[in-house]
Amino acid sequence: MRLDDYFEDLEPDEEAERRRLAREKSYEITDHLERFEREFERALSGDTLVGSTSPSIFVGRSNYPDIPVGLLSPVGEEARAEEYVTDSGWYQDGYGIDDVLGRRTGLLNSNKRANVDSPGIASRLAPSVHDEWEGFVGVQREVAIADRPVDVEIGLDGKPDLGLDAGTDVATPRGPRASAESADLTENPHVPRPVKKTLEDDDWQAEGAMTYLYRRGFDVYEINSILSAGALGEAAQRRLVPTRWSITAVDDTVGKFLRGSIRTEQSIDTVQVWENEYMGNRYWVVLSPGSWEFELVEMKAPGSIWNPDPAGGVWMASASEGYEGRTGYVEETAGAYYAARLGVLEHLESIGRQAKCLVLREVSDDYWAPVGVWQVRESVRNAFEGEHGESETFHGAVSAIAEHLPVSADRLRRKSELAAGVQSNLAAFGRD
Repeated sequence: MRLDDYFEDLEPDEEAERRRLAREKSYEITDHLERFEREFERALSGDTLVGSTSPSIFVGRSNYPDIPVGLLSPVGEEARAEEYVTDSGWYQDGYGIDDVLGRRTGLLNSNKRANVDSPGIASRLAPSVHDEWEGFVGVQREVAIADRPVDVEIGLDGKPDLGLDAGTDVATPRGPRASAESADLTENPHVPRPVKKTLEDDDWQAEGAMTYLYRRGFDVYEINSILSAGALGEAAQRRLVPTRWSITAVDDTVGKFLRGSIRTEQSIDTVQVWENEYMGNRYWVVLSPGSWEFELVEMKAPGSIWNPDPAGGVWMASASEGYEGRTGYVEETAGAYYAARLGVLEHLESIGRQAKCLVLREVSDDYWAPVGVWQVRESVRNAFEGEHGESETFHGAVSAIAEHLPVSADRLRRKSELAAGVQSNLAAFGRD
């Protein structure tokens, strides 16, 4: 499809329009927490949360290496526990910001402190993490490696703190927290065979175990939970990994594996433009013929919670890599970089091609609360599900897209190494 025709067809579909118009920056979370408190009182027997079902875990990073580790449980919604697990289904079901906040803030985080290397540091004979299958940390690991929510009983130390932790642009918001004394399984978790295989091999490095699970059909969400619980890697190297770090680690590791898979593939032969919009974020993905290169450019609207100065103009950040990848961590765009790159590489691997890729992310003030970096990953993944436009040149594609951006084409090129570099190459070609 010609690029001009593609832009004409980019009218918002009914679902996107519903999300845009119905979104009134609703903060009904206060009412939600009042309901949560009532359900919590019903579920509490003495100081024990009975009949609880834990679909996932959380590992914090405060006071590292002595960090909070938690079991996440939907109080009063045990039968629907799977709906509270962050995964690609949230995008497919069309969750809005309110839906995500309702799910994530509906999870009680029952947590206690543990050392990343040895959960029982008070004892000289404390087991290392890879040997720990008892106590609170052991139960948490059982929940992490199971392929479905696990029934548990949690001994609490006092009532929960109903204050919300909204997180950051890439962090998933979290709900009420409670100090835990103990946790016990009330059923035997079901652990998939590939996970058992990675656990039983004490010499399997974490990167290899992650890619093995990915190739066996595990999505990055499942792998992240297993890594976070200290259940992947060489036995001597296994340790608890803060959730935010493990999300990026898995996206990066799987991305490197996919990049290696396409290194010898032929290039695409046309300049392609793909677009997607979700939760006040708009994404443009430009694929151009050539060897693998990647760049993410983010533009955040003034007056938004990420760019609070209404007179400060659009805030921009970028990060890129060449054919050999990066040697250091991305600071400016952080986890969004690795999540977006993963979505692009999955597409290229699926079609058996490589390409230069520029991803443009426009964050509007409709994105009024952070929902987590998963929405970046899923938005880019699903950008490739529809039709795409084609342009004769990369420069032409960037110029056409710039008409729909909150910044000029010149400012975009000043921020984007890939756009500036490709444009320079085309100009030099024309002079020859």
